[in-house]
Amino acid sequence: MTTIRKITALAALLGAASLCYGQHPKLARDLEDRDPEALVNVIIQYRQSPQQSHIDAVLRKGGRHLTTLSVVNGAVYSVAAKELADLANDPDVKYISPDRSVNAASTQSSALTPDYKLQAVNADIAQQNGFNGAGIGVAIIDSGITNKPDLDSNNSNQWSGGGFRVVHAENLINGGSTDDTYGHGTHVAGIVGGNGSQSWGVYAGVAPNVSLVNLLVLDSNGAGTDSRVIAAIQRAIQLQSQYNIQVINLSLGRPIFESYTVDPLCQAVEAAWKAGIVVVVAAGNDGRNNSANTDGYSTITAPGNDPYVITVGAMKTENTATRSDDLIASYSSKGPTLLDHVVKPDLVAPGNLIVSVLGDGTLPVLYPQNITDKAYFILSGTSMAAPMVSGSAALLLQQNPNLTPDQVKARLMKTAYKNFPVSSVATDPVTGISYTSYYDIFTIGAGYLDVWAALNSSATLNGSAVSPVASYNPSTGQVSISSLGGQSVIWGTNSNWATSVIWGTTVVSGDSVIWGTSVIWGTSAPSSLSVIWGTSVIWGTAVASGETSTAVIYGEQ
Repeated sequence: MTTIRKITALAALLGAASLCYGQHPKLARDLEDRDPEALVNVIIQYRQSPQQSHIDAVLRKGGRHLTTLSVVNGAVYSVAAKELADLANDPDVKYISPDRSVNAASTQSSALTPDYKLQAVNADIAQQNGFNGAGIGVAIIDSGITNKPDLDSNNSNQWSGGGFRVVHAENLINGGSTDDTYGHGTHVAGIVGGNGSQSWGVYAGVAPNVSLVNLLVLDSNGAGTDSRVIAAIQRAIQLQSQYNIQVINLSLGRPIFESYTVDPLCQAVEAAWKAGIVVVVAAGNDGRNNSANTDGYSTITAPGNDPYVITVGAMKTENTATRSDDLIASYSSKGPTLLDHVVKPDLVAPGNLIVSVLGDGTLPVLYPQNITDKAYFILSGTSMAAPMVSGSAALLLQQNPNLTPDQVKARLMKTAYKNFPVSSVATDPVTGISYTSYYDIFTIGAGYLDVWAALNSSATLNGSAVSPVASYNPSTGQVSISSLGGQSVIWGTNSNWATSVIWGTTVVSGDSVIWGTSVIWGTSAPSSLSVIWGTSVIWGTAVASGETSTAVIYGEQ
């Protein structure tokens, strides 16, 4: 999901904790190995909106108040690590976590290829029938967006009246320029809403007349922090009515360190969802990661592990306009999620060797061979798959502005294309190592995005579309799915929304039992299952092999 340097950094972040604070229940585990005298930036979540008394308590410890994140009832502070346990003892404090690094969820690929992303999900048919996302605001929380012709209006819409369709832009890092200095955010924006004007429409995005809101949180290396992303989500909620923001795209992520119920990044995306905004998140690019002996399972990144959001994995179009031969990208992260065992991803969409708008910044300089037709750039990863779904959500909301986020999610999942092979094999072009992927619920979710089918669906629902949880019965060797925390969810409540309808009959059988453990887990089921359903594993603690890094550089053919 990142460059080799960033993978190394993530490995360092995931080092074993020394538990010098005695595993305080309100302290994130990755805070427990800090030098007691060192200053650390932390997010403190409170049981209510932070008050001046809460801020004063940190100031008395010699800390600094950096910013308030009301969307998660939290605030960001710089404070000595030795003070954290005492601060956590405050009954008003819900949880303390580091202000963690997040990174863009794309890989870089050097191969040039035709682009069939629209045909793969029938978005070309949707556009031919007048669906272009006009009037819908999509917030791109990324590395910025550079003004390019593909992001101008095809015609007047209610926000821009022509011209550049970025109707609002903010730099959440330092308040400076909102131009893309990495080359990632512009590419993502082009997939959501590029009009293809520099390619006679060939490289258009899914919703070529959406209004774009540019919230810059990633720097010129594609790196950011939890607090910046949370601040951007908070800003999108504040701007929701002004720019009709109905979708947030998050083509970024980081490893999971605790349950989504206390992770501030997850709590922020839930706040946006509950405010009526569809949140689409990249699944991550660690499907080849076997460092925890899981065969790439349980590698979904945060906040894609949150059960509310739409989490998206990456498919390969196989350089053809038909989707029947499309295959999963072996690097696409797989579920169930670490610790909570939420069934993820929810959908898969084209994400490999995707052509979109060329931005400025680091990536085009490092990988000039990826520039094609002078105005476009090729990137791979779940970063590219997520905006395919964000654009599709915009089309659904253009058709029916009254759809709730849960209804959008459910309709996209129900109508997803579900015809897949049992397995497929991809060989890394550099190392020669082969990777076998199985088309189970934790790899392809409810299936392959089909926006035209979703637009033609009249399925209605009342209730929540939170993703279910998976559980493993060691005595029977079966894995089953059930509703999350006893919530009244739509899956399985009636024939229209039964689990077999949503995930396909080849995936679930009987009383929501996931069919065929040998298919799901491949040849090493016992070891994978015991690790995934363990309570202490943190994947990636020993990211070592060059297998992941080659996928990062070369994508997948």
